[in-house]
Amino acid sequence: MRLKMTVAYDGTGFSGFQSQPSCRTVQTVLEQALTKVAGHPVRVTSSGRTDAGVHAKGQVIHCDIDSTMPVERWARALNHTLPQDVLVQAVEHVHDRFHARKDARWKWYRYSWDNRSIPDLFIRRYTTHWPHPLDGNAMVEAGRHLIGTHDFTAFSAARAQVSHRVRTLYDCRMVQPQPGVVAMDVIGDGFLYNMVRIIAGTLLDVGMGKISADSIPAIVAAKKREAAGKTLPPQGLCLMRVGYDDFVERNSLS
Repeated sequence: MRLKMTVAYDGTGFSGFQSQPSCRTVQTVLEQALTKVAGHPVRVTSSGRTDAGVHAKGQVIHCDIDSTMPVERWARALNHTLPQDVLVQAVEHVHDRFHARKDARWKWYRYSWDNRSIPDLFIRRYTTHWPHPLDGNAMVEAGRHLIGTHDFTAFSAARAQVSHRVRTLYDCRMVQPQPGVVAMDVIGDGFLYNMVRIIAGTLLDVGMGKISADSIPAIVAAKKREAAGKTLPPQGLCLMRVGYDDFVERNSLS
């Protein structure tokens, strides 16, 4: 049977999601736990890769299992086996044609800054410390310019190997998930390598007053990596959710 799983992980101790020789990765840890519980080798397919140090609250994977254990027991059994920095949050039985990556319709990423002068020790692993004033209104305006279908070459790492760099952003907005923390939520049909971290770096430049919000369309049109901001550190980035239906509206998400 094919199982779909929603997985959360603290990316601090991982060299990304995808298996790599001699590296601790989320995929390797998941496959080891699944193999132990299932009693046979199991391979997983994810909705997409996350880089070293990037976190997830809602990564989605699928795998094929030859087992009679009821679906409702899988999460508990796996969490008993997995290390503390990975957690299976939900498991469901899906049809054999379901594909975690190919069937994904949208993804929601969040990039978070701890904007206090003294960082909070207990969120340091999940935020980038930025103890300087930010113009939130300007960052909101800049984000609006990115919504829609564009060629995001300027916001993609130069070494990204893709056939085209056109993507659609359904939303790009600033939120305050808790006092002292500023975050950027980006929801789109797909993302290029380092795209969210580069968008975050560009909006940070806007918030600092280094560039204006109105300069964003020109940066997009330039289609040159050097036109956009720097790539921000990975620890502030989290994959929040992956959607498998048409995206309707951001306000329906929590």
